Amino acid sequence: MTEKSKKLKNVQYVGNFEHIFKCPICDSSMKVCEFKSLICSNNHTFDFAKQGYLNLMTHPIKTKYNKELFEARKKLIVDDSFFEPLSQTIVSSINKESNVKKENISILDMGCGEGSHLSTICNMLKPYHKKSIIGVGIDLSKEGVLVASRSYNNKVWAVADLANTPFKDKQFDVILNILSPSNYGEFNRLLKNDGLIIKVVPQKGYLKELREAFYSEDKKQSYSNKDTVERFKQSFDLLSCSSLYYKMTLNKSSIQSLLKMTPLTWAVKKDKMDLFMEKDFYNITINLEILIGKKKIKREG
Repeated sequence: MTEKSKKLKNVQYVGNFEHIFKCPICDSSMKVCEFKSLICSNNHTFDFAKQGYLNLMTHPIKTKYNKELFEARKKLIVDDSFFEPLSQTIVSSINKESNVKKENISILDMGCGEGSHLSTICNMLKPYHKKSIIGVGIDLSKEGVLVASRSYNNKVWAVADLANTPFKDKQFDVILNILSPSNYGEFNRLLKNDGLIIKVVPQKGYLKELREAFYSEDKKQSYSNKDTVERFKQSFDLLSCSSLYYKMTLNKSSIQSLLKMTPLTWAVKKDKMDLFMEKDFYNITINLEILIGKKKIKREG
């Protein structure tokens, strides 16, 4: 498929769901025009990139996340199945807790990166549902969304601000927030009344082998998400809070991907990295907490 035809296909797919968008500048409705732009009723115009994604930021933001990081993350998630138990757990939770009677299930990944989590979860859900699985991914990083749009078709990909998302109220059945920053006000606004919010945060043992190898201070070797969990409980009705713990054996190539992917290594000196890379295989700990909630619906009377 040529780049031009791929862009057209992606733009046509977005056109099917233009009704979910609102202008990030003036909040008015938007439409796809001439298969090249998303334009609001006040003529604020956002062009599709040649890969078919949208940049809906009102001002540019520079992030520390580069293309190399996202390619490494994609390799770990897709080729090495690093997060497969997490994806399976999320799919089971959606099947258990969401309203499965709907004709379509719309899923928004807030902080989607290069899109592999969203794509994997949507693919895993398909065998369980005759209905359509609509996947939408947004991230602040243009580099991540670019990789997502090149890699995964039949999704809506956009560079957008998590604090000012370009979508109308109550558009999504499921919101994913996987190891990413949160904006609970926006989550509540975007979630349907019977929708599901799934937030994944690291627990104390997450990537402990890297923490122990690269940091001597106790605060770097440990992690507490107590405040995160409490804030989640204040913002949503908590349906479940579960811990996921497993180990993955990674070869040297895969560990290189992990080191490129995680911010834990950003301040680490090269000699420490080289020393860590001397082994041929590594047992790496994945220790995550999965919070599942629904909106707190205000009842009259």
